[in-house]
Amino acid sequence: MPSNSIKIFTGNSHIEFANIVAKKLGLDLAKCVVLKYSNQETSVTIGESVRDEDVFIIQSGCDQINDNLMELLIMINACKTASARRITAVIPCFPYARADKKDKSRAPITAKLVANMLTVAGASHVITMDLHASQIQGFFNIPVDNLYAEPCTLRYIKENIENWQDVIIVSPDAGGAKRATAIADKLDVDFALIHKERKRANEVSRMVLVGDVKGHPCVLVDDMADTCGTLGLAAKTLVDNGATAVYAIVTHGVLSGKAISVISNSVLTKVVVTNTIPHTDKKLLCSKIDTIDVAPTFAEAIRRTHNGESVSWLFERAPE
Repeated sequence: MPSNSIKIFTGNSHIEFANIVAKKLGLDLAKCVVLKYSNQETSVTIGESVRDEDVFIIQSGCDQINDNLMELLIMINACKTASARRITAVIPCFPYARADKKDKSRAPITAKLVANMLTVAGASHVITMDLHASQIQGFFNIPVDNLYAEPCTLRYIKENIENWQDVIIVSPDAGGAKRATAIADKLDVDFALIHKERKRANEVSRMVLVGDVKGHPCVLVDDMADTCGTLGLAAKTLVDNGATAVYAIVTHGVLSGKAISVISNSVLTKVVVTNTIPHTDKKLLCSKIDTIDVAPTFAEAIRRTHNGESVSWLFERAPE
């Protein structure tokens, strides 16, 4: 009897990313047709046997987020009922990750709901990257591997920013201070923090810099850039305080609404995002956007998961 092999499936959220991951593993994507009927119901047809196989389904939480989530759930359930040995949901950007707590009366904790849905559908393992809040791992009763973009970020800074030894790592809000200090420590450079006050969601009224950036290039680090209003204002605050250049490095580049216009008209030198969310069309509209490829990290995580090796090796290293 042959031992179980890896089968990699993908929905419609980020086919390019799934192809890169499969290529890194020396595999082709498994046959699967995912489409919508005229009444907007999602149809999934698994085109090959998955009986007793190790199945990985790559689907990111982006763009048509609800449709993509439903595709993922149906694909998981289809593989479960087809007797797959193990089903791993590979979710580069976890959907509804920002709805992780009850921050006001009657607010839903939607990230917990998504966790329940994935588990009930039949997922036995989840691989994701840079969760908005790491406690989301505790919403699951199945193993969750939360990979980090930090090793790839460190490599990008060293290879693409001149005089990187002189940079100051800046967190655009208090919530990201831990992420920024970890990067600053590993580069052995200084750290600064921006305190922001909001009038309402997605609208920042005032920013205050804590730290000295005069005469230094700065690197803003965050887990997610949505409308990019925070990054634009943070960059202006840093330049007003004497920064010579401002780079922004973000794991999940949602880049919705007026994000492209905000980036183009801002004092930001570069906005660097990983490819957990597709943004090729946005790069064509804005020359300031650059990409870090994290597909090798996911490919290595899949290989290690399949072979029963430690995934924590990836927390400190970025595969080529």
